Amino acid sequence: MTASQSVIPDRSTRYLHEAVVYRDARQYVDLNAPFLAAGVAAGEPVVAVVSPPNIALLTAALGAAAESVRFVDMTDVGRNPARLIPLWRQVVDDAGGRPVRGIGEPVWAGRRPAELAEALLHEGLLDLAFADGPPLLLRCPYDAATLDPAVLDAGCARHPTAGMSPSERAAAEFAGPLSPADPAAETVVFTRPSAIRGLRALITERVAAFGVRGDRAADLVLAAHEVAVNSLRHGGGRGTLRIWTDGPSLVCEIADDGHIAQPLVGRVRPLPSQLSGRGVWLANQLCDLVQIRSSAAGTVVRLHLDGQPDPV
Repeated sequence: MTASQSVIPDRSTRYLHEAVVYRDARQYVDLNAPFLAAGVAAGEPVVAVVSPPNIALLTAALGAAAESVRFVDMTDVGRNPARLIPLWRQVVDDAGGRPVRGIGEPVWAGRRPAELAEALLHEGLLDLAFADGPPLLLRCPYDAATLDPAVLDAGCARHPTAGMSPSERAAAEFAGPLSPADPAAETVVFTRPSAIRGLRALITERVAAFGVRGDRAADLVLAAHEVAVNSLRHGGGRGTLRIWTDGPSLVCEIADDGHIAQPLVGRVRPLPSQLSGRGVWLANQLCDLVQIRSSAAGTVVRLHLDGQPDPV
């Protein structure tokens, strides 16, 4: 879809995930304000998960109709893109079967490479997450004026295309490689449950040296603990911990020989009665960014902690 097109989808469509491309603020408003206004006029729940500047643009363009739109700051909730599918699922569930209309822009210029990789993975997983076809119309704007052309192409390609099913696209995305770990990363191999305590102590020391203490430091230690335990239980009884700094972030990576067959791992809220499978979900709630890739060759989980010390 080009920037000159603005389509108000037929409400007979149960689920639609589309990309729209724009080049300036006027095109952004022309494409997206009528889309939201149509939902308000139809009495649908309408949600816009966009950047603060675009919240301002849409609010001004919609006028009184803006009061019926739920605006969410994407730069906050979408900082870890793994939290976005649960957000949209909750919106759909809260609607109780009513049609829902939304805008989400997880890909924007200025994201760090690791965040951008996860935003693109999120786009590739959406159709699998909503393969049950709920009445959700979801539009994703892409800024052609600021995004690298390769990123723009990659984002648009992750919206419905012929030739691959949602599960095939998701599996291909989830099996793809992450960027290489830092060759200077501190590396520890662990093979037994008794080693987990030592891993916790090591991570605690490295987080403190990184300048983060208090609750945020404890969050990373707990997340790493959960992932390491999963490696011993489901990853062949052996795991490898690597720790390094990447710009403003401390990265804690745990790799093993296991294979996660569910690309939506950590993106589906566990049921209260569920006794297992909570580790990755918990990590996504505790860390600034979580990256997971898994194939027959093994699984890699990266936990990112940004250098924002707790206030004293």
